[in-house]
Amino acid sequence: MLSVENVSIQFLGRVLYKELSFTVSAKDRVCFAGPNGAGKSTLMKIIAGIMNPDSGSINRAKYTEVGYLPQDGIKHTGKTLFKEAETAFENEMVLKKSVDDCSELLGELDPSSADYAEVLGKFGELQLKLDSFDVSKMKPSIEKVLVGLGFKDSDMDRETAEFSGGWQMRLALAKLLLKSPSVLLLDEPTNHLDIDSQLWLENYIQSYQGAVIIISHDSAFLDLLVKKTLAFEAGKVTEYAGNYSYYVKQSEIQRQQIQRAYNNQQKDIAKAEQFINRFRSKARRASQAQSRLKQLEKIERIQLPQDSTKSIKLEFPQPERSGQIVIELTNLSKSYGSNVVFSNLNFRIDRGEKIAVVGANGAGKSTFSRILSGAENIDNGDRKLGHKVSISHFAQDHAEKLDPNKNVLETIEEVAGSDSTGNLRSLLGCFLFRGDDVFKKVSVLSGGERSRLSLAKILLKPANFLILDEPTNHLDMESQKVLQDALISYKGTIVIVSHNRDFLDPVTDKVIEFYSEGHPIKEFHGNLSSFIESRSNENLETNKSNTPKNKPIKSSTNRREMRKAQGKVRKEKSDTLKPLQFKLKQIEEKIENLECRKKEIERLMTNEDFFKSKDHIELTEEYKISANELETSFTDWSNISDEIEEVSKSYEEKINQL
Repeated sequence: MLSVENVSIQFLGRVLYKELSFTVSAKDRVCFAGPNGAGKSTLMKIIAGIMNPDSGSINRAKYTEVGYLPQDGIKHTGKTLFKEAETAFENEMVLKKSVDDCSELLGELDPSSADYAEVLGKFGELQLKLDSFDVSKMKPSIEKVLVGLGFKDSDMDRETAEFSGGWQMRLALAKLLLKSPSVLLLDEPTNHLDIDSQLWLENYIQSYQGAVIIISHDSAFLDLLVKKTLAFEAGKVTEYAGNYSYYVKQSEIQRQQIQRAYNNQQKDIAKAEQFINRFRSKARRASQAQSRLKQLEKIERIQLPQDSTKSIKLEFPQPERSGQIVIELTNLSKSYGSNVVFSNLNFRIDRGEKIAVVGANGAGKSTFSRILSGAENIDNGDRKLGHKVSISHFAQDHAEKLDPNKNVLETIEEVAGSDSTGNLRSLLGCFLFRGDDVFKKVSVLSGGERSRLSLAKILLKPANFLILDEPTNHLDMESQKVLQDALISYKGTIVIVSHNRDFLDPVTDKVIEFYSEGHPIKEFHGNLSSFIESRSNENLETNKSNTPKNKPIKSSTNRREMRKAQGKVRKEKSDTLKPLQFKLKQIEEKIENLECRKKEIERLMTNEDFFKSKDHIELTEEYKISANELETSFTDWSNISDEIEEVSKSYEEKINQL
């Protein structure tokens, strides 16, 4: 379907990858893994045709269409939400208009005229093409995808310019899914999605008919979807035949193997150097020492992989102990104009609680975190902070409040002082500021870099109550792990607004879910994965109670199990058919060779001197043998074909019964 052939690219003198080659087949599920700056997004842009490589090429099969979703930066204006989504079907809409124009013209022309016959022929041709698109399904398809990604029915007629950047990216994703390209390129598709929309997208991608390539820092999302991982590390790209967790496990095994080989080589080198130093000055052994020195020079030294953030440990300053009640909200109300975010909200957080905050976009999660921190005023009610509670709050807009005239290191030293510069540089390494990056001015940093710097600055403040709003959005997997380990060992109270299950599960032990339209918040004791499972079970029970007894119910969890079972049967089908198909191919090749030889002998037989030649007896005998073998081969071909058909039918029946 698509192949990357010998692609090389470098950026600012640094080689991202050299002569990279791999193929993407139909229905492949691939992820690009590796640290930020390794070239994952760059390669995605090259595949999409937005950038050109320094060398190499991207080859596509005929009719292969590539669709690309960047991380951000897409803005829609000038149409309603539904009309903008409808542009995903531009080709179909043009066809529909042409059909309508022809229909109208036919009503105006004389049926006996030549023009009428010509337009009628064109109408038939266009209608045939239009029928293949099934335009009648456009509207329900658009509504299904938009609602699945979190838009409401009332949003359909809203102007696109009214939507925020996150919702603009959801609309861009919706249009891409509706276009159904052969190869879907998704760069951080879950960044702007809430839990429900993310779960919907997971189900949608699982049943997607094309190939999908994903960049994501949510390993739970990747593990569920991908079957192949391309790991970008230190200028090299390595392919792993498994999901993200498989890659992590295998790469760690490889690192250990390299480390053992390196240690053994260092021992051998040390012994050789010891021998050389001891005997090089002694006449009797000097030649042996010289020989050993030459051998040592020829050894190809094993290089250890570059140090990663896994060796860096981030520790929060441990603050003094707070009172039992950290914060209490009583009859709290908050509105923005006519938009009521909270009404008579009552909520309490106790010392040591680790809380994940989830919910639909616009339900008030970030407003809640700002109210907790004191950064947002309330309209009514009471916000009471507990005894000796000190707060550190990371909000998305903190990145905009950094001093643009200071460099990265100076910004951190504002909080920690200049006495611990070495430790600060290690801390900045956790947040992807390495080497000379620490001397970059804030004014030249990207939005993601500013966000990471702001997070590092917040975490240096001694506080016993951490409030973090989407802290992992701009962190790669290794940096997330460093932050995660630090939060696990942190002794204070934590509230985290995030939907990153893999990051949250080991850290948090309580979930609160916010709902829009004034519904009360929901509390759950357990981690996020347990909460999602519990909610799925609740939905299943609700559906059962609202459905006639004779109507079967399938939850999303059951549907996943069903697809797994179907996938297992399809794998068995493939394994069973493979030797039969191989045998059939061999028979077809044999038939082709026999027919060619038979025709060649027949051509020789037409020559009038054929029977005078000395070879005519052997050729005549060969002709008879070929004819008999052909007859046998056709019989074998028929039997194998019937067997393949029966096996396929048998397995399809098994799949349909699941």
